[in-house]
Order: sequence, then C-alpha cells, then structure tokens
Amino acid sequence: MMTEDENSETILKPLVFRVDENTPELVKNVLLERGWNKYNEDVKDVADWNLYWRTSAFRMIDHSNVKPWQRLNHHPGTTRLTRKDYLARHLKHMKGIYGASLYAFSPLTFIMPNDYIKFVAEYSREKEALGTKPSYWICKPAELSRGRGIMIFSDLKDLIFDCATIVQKYITNPFLIARYKCDLRIYVCVAGFQPLTIYLYQEGLVRFATEKFDLNNLKNDCSHLTNSSVNKTGASYKKNKEGVGRGCKWTLSKFFAYLRSQDVDDLLLWQRINHLVILTILSIAPSVPLASNCFELFGFDILIDDQFKPWLLEVNFSPGLSLDCSTDVSVKRKLIHDIIELMHFNQTRLRKTKKESREASGLQPHVSWTGSDKDRVCETSKHWCKISWAEGKKDRDHETSGQWINISQFGQKSTIHALSRYTSHNKETCISSNIFSLLQGKAYTNDLIALQKKVKVFPKEISTEKLREKKVSKDSVPPAFPKIRNRQTTFKSFHLFPSSESCKKKKNITPYFLSDIGMRPCSHVGDFALIFPFNEATLAATKNGLDLKKVIHELQKLVNKQPTTEAEDKTKKT
Repeated sequence: MMTEDENSETILKPLVFRVDENTPELVKNVLLERGWNKYNEDVKDVADWNLYWRTSAFRMIDHSNVKPWQRLNHHPGTTRLTRKDYLARHLKHMKGIYGASLYAFSPLTFIMPNDYIKFVAEYSREKEALGTKPSYWICKPAELSRGRGIMIFSDLKDLIFDCATIVQKYITNPFLIARYKCDLRIYVCVAGFQPLTIYLYQEGLVRFATEKFDLNNLKNDCSHLTNSSVNKTGASYKKNKEGVGRGCKWTLSKFFAYLRSQDVDDLLLWQRINHLVILTILSIAPSVPLASNCFELFGFDILIDDQFKPWLLEVNFSPGLSLDCSTDVSVKRKLIHDIIELMHFNQTRLRKTKKESREASGLQPHVSWTGSDKDRVCETSKHWCKISWAEGKKDRDHETSGQWINISQFGQKSTIHALSRYTSHNKETCISSNIFSLLQGKAYTNDLIALQKKVKVFPKEISTEKLREKKVSKDSVPPAFPKIRNRQTTFKSFHLFPSSESCKKKKNITPYFLSDIGMRPCSHVGDFALIFPFNEATLAATKNGLDLKKVIHELQKLVNKQPTTEAEDKTKKT
C-alpha cells in the first residue's frame, strides 16, 4: 500500500502577481527579480494569484471576492483623499470640528463652482486690505494630475474653469534653493484602515522647478510648478543649474542634508510632516469601507515655506513609478521592494498528492471570514492548503512587546525583515513549516541545502538567492543619517513606535492579513517607519473601530509640545 510520503510531495511554489495594461513596468520588473511568476489567465485558475497591482481602483466586488492568500494594492474609497475637491472638503470638515490651528497645513481653498461667490468675497476683502499689492491664487482641476490645467493668477478676470476645480491661496514665500522652488514627494503606505496602520517612507523625492522663482511672470510653469512631467520638457532641464544641478530631482536624504548644512532644525520639520500625514489620513479613515487584504501607497506632495512650515498641496493616488532619471531609480526601486517586504509576502507552501494531481478542478468549499486569530482554512483545491496563523501571532505579540520609543530622528532604520512562519497541513497530517520561511542570506541558503533531499524547489526560487542576500542594513543608510542620530535636539519627541530592539528578538512575524486584527504592527520594515499608532493610547483607540476624538487628543498633546515659529525665532535671536 502506498504510504502518505510516497503519495505526496511538498514543494515551494513561487508567488504570482497579476497586472493590467497600465501597471508600471517597475512593479513587474521588481516582482520578477524577486522570483515571482506573472499571472496568465489562459493557463492559471482565476484565483491562482497572490498580488493584484494596478493603477486604477478596484470594484467593491473585487474586494469582497478576495481570497485569504491574495492582496490588492488599493483600498476602497481612497479617492476621497486623492481627488482635490474631496480632500479640500474633508479637511474643511476636520477644521470645523477640531479647530483650524490643528489643520493649518492646508492652504485656504474654495471648491468651484459651488464656492465661487465665497471666493469672490474673499478675493475682494484681500484686495482691499492689500491696496495696490497683488494677491495670488492657484487654480487646479480636481481630477487631473501631472500639472495639467493648473494656472496661477492675481486678477479675478483671469480665472477660467470648465470642470470641477479648486482655487487655493498661492504660497508666495516658498523655501528656495539657489532661487529655485521645490516640493517634497513623500511616500506613505496605509497597511490597513481597520485598524488604522500608517507607514511613512524615510526616503523620497524632492522635485524642483527648472526656472528661478519669479512672481512677476505667472505664466512660466517651469518657474512655479515642480511637476517633473512639466519640467523635463523645459529648456533648462538638462542644464547644470547652480545649487541644484542637472535635471529636476534630489533624494529626500540629500535635501535634509542640505538643510542641516544651513543650520535648519530638520528634525522638527520631519515631525511636522509626520503630523501632517496622520491628520490628513484621519480625515477619511472613519468613512473608508471595511475591506481586508489590501493596502494603499499614497504620494503626498508637500511644500516647505521660508519659515519651514510644511503645506499639503495634494495627495496622489497610484503615485508615478516611471524611471526618468538616476534619482528615480535609487528611490523607487527600493520603494517597491520594501512594500513587498512590508506586506510580508512569503512563498506559498503547497501539499499536492498524486490523487489530487489526477483530479480535475472542482467546486471549492466556502471560506469563512470569521475568527481573527484561529486557523484559517484556505479554499481546498489542487493548489492551496490550510494555513495556521497562531504561531506567527505569538511571534508578533512577542516582538512588539517593547516600550514605545522616539521616532523623531529622521532616517533612523532598523534591520527588520519580513519573514513568516507557517504551519501547513491537509486533512491527514500537520507538518511544521518554519523551515519554509523566506529567510535571507546564509539562513535561506542553508535551509535550501538541508531541504533539497526532501523538497522539490522551483528553479526561479534558487535564481533569486542573490536578491534575498541583499539585506537592509545600517551600511545602506545614506551618510547623512548617522549625523542626525547623534544630534541633540531641544524639543521633545513627536512620534513614537515599539522599540526596534524588541523587533529584532523575533524575526518571524505574521502577514498583514485578516488574522492581524488585534496585533501590534512592526515598527520598521526596510525604509518604512511606523508613524501610526504611535503610543499605547492610539493603539487602544484603533482596536474596536477608530476613536477619532481620542486619537486627535493624543496628537494635540504632542503638537502642543512643539515649539512655535515665534518661539524658534526668539531662540535664534538669543
């Protein structure tokens, strides 16, 4: 009689990604480099994929049909943040409830055509107050991106629009580098809205206008707009511009190094950016529909003025991932790698019997979505198996049991790798599979050697060995970052997170799936740093729905500890 071992074989199956015609090439290339397979609907089962990445939003039916082993790269309802008129409406609502001072990072905004009369009244009041001095406004189509349709004006008769539009107070005192205007592209990943979990990427882009800032010429887009799609076609794009260089982009780390060289308190600025990001996402968090197994990458565009106050310009849905220059390559490639690590994707361990191999695909039993930390049964087919999350939960609880510590130091990173320990089994037997974790470097290699006699490994799995040996370590931190870690500051901490030391105790952590509810998120993954929840109170405020009042109260306490602009000026004078 054939034994169980003879009748079955255990294999490691590469993860599968699904894309559409608009998915960025960078995403496809990174996933292929990591050993993933591309989904082919002609040869694969409709559910035989792990990640579906596309630039457009998913339908609610897509979210409701997602399987336990799958992830979508969009949350439902996030256009409430990324469409300019919706964002303005939500921020205005939050200002009305919690006070204008807390949401002072948003310029005065009017939504056209509904607010046209209100705008004309404000325009007239300002015109009267300024006398002969001009007032400046910027008009942006609500649904367009990449600088399309934007116009800056000072005369009311120049305001023309034919679609949903916002009109904002134009910031006339931007922070300039060699008289060139710039803004920051900050990448933010929301790993989940329920509970709310926000990670901020500690590297990013600084986008420059390619002509010197000049309020006397409002028609020169290359002087006032920082969109790379606008400036890369400008006459000065390839020129070696004084203080900026060629092109129109810096890395965020280079920008903060420049600020330090100018004796600017960059740590305080970074805290304010954290504050801005959290408050912005809180404006829509309570209204985002419940959906599991999805995440969202946002691109926050933030302008810094000459008083080093950050202003939110807009939030981008599916931020651009094209590689137009070497700066794009250095930032965006690692960004995608770190997102995959942040989501804790692991190779799927499959148990396939000879009997199952001979069976044709049939009906699959219903998947229960109840029970948060118990064993979750994936749909039984010739491809999938039962996965236990219990052991991983213990690891996550242990590794995040440390005290909350300061996150105010820009660029502080810890070596936290996204690893998982699964216990896989079928109806007949249960086999421990911690040896199947995606380990990095020697650990991974040693596991493969030890398992080669018992396990059949796909060729692509071995071909990605060198990639997995590429660790995120202190050696990869830009030279500017150690300076900031050793620097003494005069202000108290702003954002807190579980100790990175405690995260290092256990490297096996559970993926952000349904069973993550009630668990503490990890503090660092690659260059992603947890910025919410930031203490025990905010963690508790997200357990059973979002207690927005409690969260705002905690944020207000931290903001009140920050020095005001006036206090900073007095300190500099003394």
